[in-house]
Amino acid sequence: MSHLTPPRQRLDTDADASGPDQLEEAPPAPAATGSGPSAEQDTGRTDDEPESGAEAGPGTEAGPGTEAGTEAEATGGGEPSGAAEESADPPAVDDRAGAEAAGPAPAEDGTGTAVQGTPAAGSARTGWFRRRRLHPRAAAFVRVGTTVLAAVFVQVAILVPDRLDRIALQNLLRLPVEALFLAIVLLVLPSRARRVAAVVSGALIGLSTVLKCLDIGFYQTLARPFDLVFDWVLLTDAADWVKDSFGHTGEVLAVIGVIVLVVAVLVLSALAMVRLANAMARHRAVAVRTTLVLGVVWVTCFTLSVQFAGLPFATRGYSQFLAHRVEWVREGLGDADVFKKQLVVDSYANTPSDQLLTGLRGKDVLFTFIESYGRVAIDDPAMAPEMDATLEEGNARLKAAGFAAQSGWLRSPVTGAGSWLAHSTFLSGLWVKNQERYRTLTTSDRATLTSYFQKTGAWRTVGIVPGVRKAWPEGKYFGLDHIYDSTHLGYQGPYFSWTPVPDQFSLEAFQKLEHGKKNRDPIMAEIILASSHNPWSPIAHIIDWKDLGNGRIFYKIKKEGTNPSEVWKSAQRVRTEYRKAIQYSVDSLTQWVQRYGDDNTVLVFLGDHQPVPTVTGGGNTSRDVPITIVARDPKVLARVSGWGWTDGLKPADNAPEWAMNQFRDRFLKAFGPQG
Repeated sequence: MSHLTPPRQRLDTDADASGPDQLEEAPPAPAATGSGPSAEQDTGRTDDEPESGAEAGPGTEAGPGTEAGTEAEATGGGEPSGAAEESADPPAVDDRAGAEAAGPAPAEDGTGTAVQGTPAAGSARTGWFRRRRLHPRAAAFVRVGTTVLAAVFVQVAILVPDRLDRIALQNLLRLPVEALFLAIVLLVLPSRARRVAAVVSGALIGLSTVLKCLDIGFYQTLARPFDLVFDWVLLTDAADWVKDSFGHTGEVLAVIGVIVLVVAVLVLSALAMVRLANAMARHRAVAVRTTLVLGVVWVTCFTLSVQFAGLPFATRGYSQFLAHRVEWVREGLGDADVFKKQLVVDSYANTPSDQLLTGLRGKDVLFTFIESYGRVAIDDPAMAPEMDATLEEGNARLKAAGFAAQSGWLRSPVTGAGSWLAHSTFLSGLWVKNQERYRTLTTSDRATLTSYFQKTGAWRTVGIVPGVRKAWPEGKYFGLDHIYDSTHLGYQGPYFSWTPVPDQFSLEAFQKLEHGKKNRDPIMAEIILASSHNPWSPIAHIIDWKDLGNGRIFYKIKKEGTNPSEVWKSAQRVRTEYRKAIQYSVDSLTQWVQRYGDDNTVLVFLGDHQPVPTVTGGGNTSRDVPITIVARDPKVLARVSGWGWTDGLKPADNAPEWAMNQFRDRFLKAFGPQG
């Protein structure tokens, strides 16, 4: 080669780029004298041809045997020439990072000449790619571990049940057909469509996981799954309950925690699916073989009904879960039309007022709901001894005052919560099982049991509703002439967790405000006793009725009570406090009747729903609540003697069980002209 021929070198544009094959720049040659051809012309190479160092002739300075090439290999920053062509799997950025790991490249001045000792801007970068090159084993471990965690996350999200009592390890050690279906879809799609499908399917899995969490919460409180059509309004009620139980700070922290958790689940689900999709694409052959093998295993195990720990190993439960939710949404959207047809059917709508409730004229009729007073309080062996004693004492108390009682069972439309749905079912004679039905009912002209009393003009109708702390426009719908909420009972004492006014004080306030007045008309009252409302801590206890005053005495009583945050750490303590709360409500009511009842007093008291599964034990699916009629006048109980109810305050196990919406018409018939 002529001494006037410059050594082969890269163009300036190539020198600025750090391509995957570039390991270290060759030093620029001295400028040629004279008007010789350029380097590119001299070598006959174009920009599109490869720049491998292997193409340099034996006389070039940047060949494989040069000091620069040896130095790059020694530092681990490069590979022998042609290595990039041998494997196309590693991303370009990894090789670029490896080149950077070899050390800083010389910078250039404005003329393209390298300035020794000045690091190039791109080579000063450090971070994950550099650490991964320096620690390949740790990087491989992280890469494999992340993929495994993504697979476990998706597997758990698909298999986890939507009920807390069904979550167990054996539920998660099964083969879901949905995972195989997703794998097939991701394998057959092209690159861009695969990424979109991974993100969408991951987001859907995340949404279903959030729905399962909602189901778990609703099963724990209402013994039913979350209703995607009607239950959104109940989330506000849940926040209010948290505030009442744990304060405003607890409410804020709970809301923030829920929002963060939902976002985290959605993001992690999408990222997990993308991770798995990329892993299958990189190892397509292995992924295809594995999917085929698992598909054969699923079909075989499903056909042979192979079980593991009592559960089918090959499962399609996730598909069934989604199908059921779609069906429930469809039914929920059509429920409004069904309910509207039921709304107009009323056997007593055209009955003249002088033929309504003739058997109760001149009587004070009190419909009293005891919050969460369910069958479990009477039937559960752990509560039965104390509850039996309370009911026996109450029955003896009433007998001593000349009263008699008969009791039966009603089946509530709700359990755990939703008292207003039970109240409206009992009074309207319609099955009000969700919030939409409640709104439709309370905006209609459907008559209720209480509005029929009002229609006669023979009673003053009032409501004692200490649990109401906001505007309650529905109160007028129920036919109540006057409503006393928590702010109108004269109570100046403390809240007992959710309960604004203790039951004993509510009943004493009713006596002072309405029942104890002289020369008054007969009263029909709807009374809602709230002391037995969840969380049943702290609760009040009976004191001398003369000491109630304005309620300030309850500050001392509250201090003596339990802390809900401590009580709810133990299911057994929750059950104990629940039983005490029911005993307090029953004692308050029977003592009030003994103290203030007379020949014209007719008391109907009942529970509105069963308590939460923490109390019922989860496996108890009964929605029964006890109902009792108390009267001193034997003619009143004679009208219901054909009902087959049990004498006393405790209904027998085999006492009749009616749906709660059946009571209205049976009561109107029993106390009408033909009763």
